[in-house]
Amino acid sequence: MTILLRIIPAGFVVRRPQRMIERHVVAYRRQWLIIVSGFFEPLFILLSVRAGLGDLVGEVSVAGRAVPYEAFVAPALMASSAMNGAVFDSTGNVLHRLKYARIYDAALATPMSPADVAMGEIGWALLRGQMYAVGFLGVMAGLGLVESWWALLALPACLLVGFAFASIGFLATTYMRGFADMDMVNTVVLPLSLFSATVFPVSAYGDLAWLVQVSPLYHGVALVRAANTGVWSASLVAHALVLLVVSLVALLAATRRVDLLLRK
Repeated sequence: MTILLRIIPAGFVVRRPQRMIERHVVAYRRQWLIIVSGFFEPLFILLSVRAGLGDLVGEVSVAGRAVPYEAFVAPALMASSAMNGAVFDSTGNVLHRLKYARIYDAALATPMSPADVAMGEIGWALLRGQMYAVGFLGVMAGLGLVESWWALLALPACLLVGFAFASIGFLATTYMRGFADMDMVNTVVLPLSLFSATVFPVSAYGDLAWLVQVSPLYHGVALVRAANTGVWSASLVAHALVLLVVSLVALLAATRRVDLLLRK
């Protein structure tokens, strides 16, 4: 509780975050290709797995249930897709608006607060990640990789993934000096996409399994995979709580950073 009080900005009030989202809807209505472009990387990986690698690996156990390898990988790529949409929108685009376009300075000249800016940007990044998740679930259904009607609950799970990575991405962006620092985003996101129990079960990592479990994406993958197979356990509550706590802490810290940067 003490830590939270230290990172909550004085006068933390959220009233108009939807105004920032409305601004982005208007700005991107003629640039929709920018929005959908990030969807294709996980899709191509899934298609490559289905084209041949899945036949070589065979079946993988998920909570004691054997599923085809492509059905094991697909939910993880769905979570990765939500992560990509959220993190890339909350880093590169936010950096441009913060350091170069000075859109946030203009926003603070209105009744909007730094908390409105942070919540609006994170909300927009979350929406982008969720669009990817919905599209990816449709692809999975078309390829016959949806194992259960419970798979619809993968969308709320991806919402948590998007919230976590949008908040983390926005917080990280407030510390960036310029676009050269964007290389660090790719340096972090690519290993997370590959080594968060996405393409291998966590048991395959042996003594390094604890390192995999540190990744926020790992917890999202566990939730989406459980939803797709319809296999539930009490541990899923812990996965959801980890994502929620990470999201809220990063959100509050990001709001404090925006307040410090824009009120200098």
